[in-house]
Amino acid sequence: MKIGELARVTGTPVETIRYYEREGLLAAPPRTDGNFRIYEGVDAERLSFIRHCRSLDMALDEIRILLRFKDAPTENCGDVNTLLDTHIGHVTARIRELRALERQLKSLRERCHETRDAAHCGILNELSQPLCPGAPNEDVHVRGVHGGPRACHPEQ
Repeated sequence: MKIGELARVTGTPVETIRYYEREGLLAAPPRTDGNFRIYEGVDAERLSFIRHCRSLDMALDEIRILLRFKDAPTENCGDVNTLLDTHIGHVTARIRELRALERQLKSLRERCHETRDAAHCGILNELSQPLCPGAPNEDVHVRGVHGGPRACHPEQ
């Protein structure tokens, strides 16, 4: 099958398939004389595996490790268990961070109880405050998580 059909069969955008090839998750397929990529059922299965892993928010490096084990079916899967346990820890931490973010947003929302001119908006005024020095802004496992730096106030 050509890349368009692989995309249709797996529900994966063509650019994503090409990206996974560049990243080495999918092997570069053979090409026709007209330079079209040609895929087989095994490629669709591998792509579906990758997409399932991504749906579980696994990083590409984690997927690479899992694919190595999938490609070596006689290996002991203890490291797969360890990888999943670690990923569960990342998800647990993300949930904790998202709950903290929710609390911060609710607190921010409490700054403005009624509509008024933007110059006196409690939310906008709070967001204009400088962040506290040393406020957490660490890199996290999962995209889109904010470390939750808080605005500094003289009373804090």
